[in-house]
Amino acid sequence: MEALAELAGEGPVLELGVGTGRLAIPLAERGLEVDGIDASDAMVGKLREKPGGDRVRVAIGDFASVPAPGGPYRLVFVAFNTIYALLHQDEQVGCFRAVADRLAPGGLFVLESFVPDPSRYDRGQRVEAFRVEADHVDINASTHDPVGQRVAFQHVVAGEEGVRMYPGELRYVWPSEMDLMARLAGLRLRSRHGGWRGEPFTGASTRHVSVYEGTPL
Repeated sequence: MEALAELAGEGPVLELGVGTGRLAIPLAERGLEVDGIDASDAMVGKLREKPGGDRVRVAIGDFASVPAPGGPYRLVFVAFNTIYALLHQDEQVGCFRAVADRLAPGGLFVLESFVPDPSRYDRGQRVEAFRVEADHVDINASTHDPVGQRVAFQHVVAGEEGVRMYPGELRYVWPSEMDLMARLAGLRLRSRHGGWRGEPFTGASTRHVSVYEGTPL
């Protein structure tokens, strides 16, 4: 939150994949004008239920095209790997271009993402057990397509109350590929760290926070 607030300056701010407002509401409480985009009415409904949720303007839609309710923005950000929810490279490139069009002069685009690690998968698959008890099991099963850079996963929770399944899919992006997407959009990398506290980004980093800015004319 401290890092985002510092980067935002006086705002305004746009969050892609705003969800339940976990980040947007605290930013708005700091006095910033904060907008969001999300594809899920249910998630935005949770945002509206929270104290301060009415401070965040939200557009319902696919953030690949950034259908923002306002702008231009001093800061546009997408946290917690949400850029990977765009399942095609063209959509991800389109998102960078749309963000570039929404930035105010001197504006920044910030992304938090995990660093891909194909070694996690054995023969293109992985199963993790988070909790195994006599009457309860919590597992995650996933498959990996290294050509398409796609991961499909199913989180399964089974117990006395029944079986619940939470499916998902993502397309991961290498940091260097992300930099190229930014260049295609007229943006350049300003900084990259291994976390929100400014940790150095190294070959051992498992995630990165990358800050992009417009290229000079």
